[in-house]
Amino acid sequence: MLCWATLSVVLAFVVIMLGAWTRLVDAGLGCPDWPGCYGFISVPQSETHIAIANARFPDTPVDVAKGWPEMIHRYAASTLGLVVFGLAAAAVKQRRSGVPFILPLFIAGFILLQGAFGMWTVTLKLWPQVVALHLLGGFTTVSLLTLLALRLRKFSAAQAASANVTKGSAPQAQPKPTASPGLARLRPWLYGGLLLIILQIALGAWTAANYAAVACTDLPTCQGQWWPDGMDFQHGFDITQHVGPNYLGGQLTADGRVAIHVTHRMGALASLGYFGILLALIWRRGHNRELHGPVKLVASLLVAQITLGLANVLLHIPLPVAVAHNAVGAGLLLSVIYLIWRHHLLPQPQASIATHTTTMHQEVTA
Repeated sequence: MLCWATLSVVLAFVVIMLGAWTRLVDAGLGCPDWPGCYGFISVPQSETHIAIANARFPDTPVDVAKGWPEMIHRYAASTLGLVVFGLAAAAVKQRRSGVPFILPLFIAGFILLQGAFGMWTVTLKLWPQVVALHLLGGFTTVSLLTLLALRLRKFSAAQAASANVTKGSAPQAQPKPTASPGLARLRPWLYGGLLLIILQIALGAWTAANYAAVACTDLPTCQGQWWPDGMDFQHGFDITQHVGPNYLGGQLTADGRVAIHVTHRMGALASLGYFGILLALIWRRGHNRELHGPVKLVASLLVAQITLGLANVLLHIPLPVAVAHNAVGAGLLLSVIYLIWRHHLLPQPQASIATHTTTMHQEVTA
């Protein structure tokens, strides 16, 4: 199961990148129906099929170049769904052996919801609220699958250790390094960092859904001003946009899009400052070096993500850079989750355990 879970994480990454590619080439409505394309299982290409498709959807004539990105994205997402359902079935079958099965079932249910959002993205003509939630759903899916892979890896390691003990060939157990009291106290701040990254991803999703990435084309200012005049935050973050119009290209005013873009920049600066301090503290207090690898990973991906964001502005959203920005954003989220996971695996400091035991003893004797 571990191999399949790992494969599902890779597939989820591919689906996120294909979704970004589809959106960036303005192919979100390359097929006006769902789950097929103009009523076919693939993009119509022959003259006969194109004529039939145009008759079915006279308001959206066939554009083969935009239809294929949309359908490739759907094929990849469907493949991911099949793998996830297979994982859920295998987990239920092996549940008596201790394999985690509630999480795979939850992911399978979430995949169905994500598929529904994919459908609504098309049928509601790229309504920003649904597009943003669909993007967040993709990041949530890859996060849950990563958590499942980590849990299965831990389960496999425990099984292997148990088998070695049974055979009498278990190696001498090495004492595990404990988290220092200072390092243990940073756990709530790690969760705060995870929340900050999620909020920043949500801002990125709203930026993409409203085509606000090109609202500012200069750095470090926006339209030549540190705080652009006329920014309309109320309009930019209006989540009550009504269903009906075709939102391809966006419907917001320029002032609303500038407000979104500037907010996304501010979130990036806040994330950089927060993690710069937090990672430095973890590095200094993690004398056992157990967290140095995850810290380096988070720091590297954070710098890469900021760099890609700057390149998007300076180079006017080149397709490879924009797709990489989405992929690295997902990688950054997963690296923070991995850092938290590794932090949880560290045994609690003995001083904390002793203090807790003494306190309980005092309460009992009182």
